[in-house]
Amino acid sequence: MPIHDQGYRRYGGGKARGRGWTVIATAGIRTVLAKKSFIALMLMAWFPFIVRAVQIYAAANLPQAAFLKPTAETFRQFLDQQQIFVFFVTVYIGAGLIANDRRANALQIYLSKPLTRGEYIFGKLAVLMTFLLLVTWVPAIVLLIVQIAFAGNFTFFRDNIYLFPAITVFSFIMVTMVAASMLALSSLSNSSRYVGILYSAVIFFTQAIYGVVYAVTRSTAMSWLSFSANLAQVGDVIFRLPPKYDTPWILSLVAIIIVIVASGLVLERRVRGVEVIA
Repeated sequence: MPIHDQGYRRYGGGKARGRGWTVIATAGIRTVLAKKSFIALMLMAWFPFIVRAVQIYAAANLPQAAFLKPTAETFRQFLDQQQIFVFFVTVYIGAGLIANDRRANALQIYLSKPLTRGEYIFGKLAVLMTFLLLVTWVPAIVLLIVQIAFAGNFTFFRDNIYLFPAITVFSFIMVTMVAASMLALSSLSNSSRYVGILYSAVIFFTQAIYGVVYAVTRSTAMSWLSFSANLAQVGDVIFRLPPKYDTPWILSLVAIIIVIVASGLVLERRVRGVEVIA
């Protein structure tokens, strides 16, 4: 019986252009949801939502609890509270998104046709952003709906109609910056543990640098040095609140954009497959 050549041949099948990332995103989401420890983390991340919901219910139904009446700042504070869970979810999921593929030498398989490099990166990004939005944008929007339901009218919503776009814009800015920077760090190593430590170091180091500068100058004008301070400054402006720092908010926004662009450049250089020459 003749044995046919089983050497390398070009892929001859069809290609669903632009949809390859959905396969990676779906597989990644399912893998994460299968971990009981992560489910426990997500339940903890929704605990502040329950506390705020009880606060809104009390303000709407108990006269003596009128001081708990929600304001636009309530939703801003809620998103601030969620940042600790954003950090834990980012480290838990994001550290190994690319690092684990590098350790297993799987990039060559992923990046062979018909999957493109952009689809691979976007698929990985979608995994992390999905869960980050589940602890930021989703609970904040549901909290807004809860306020309407408990109040029994749309008065608060009409008076603060900008809250929905404010929550949406700020949540996506925060999630995009965090996810992009973590994915870029994950592409630099094949150890998820090292990536998690590196991400934590970057966050705390930038905050420490700003703290030192503030201690010397007693001015908050250099808050753009800190990741968290930039998000806080932009968030205050989006929610129409007095900015916490003296840094122009546009400078903080530029700093955030620079982080996202720099992360994209790192991913462009680090996420590469091995070319197969026929």
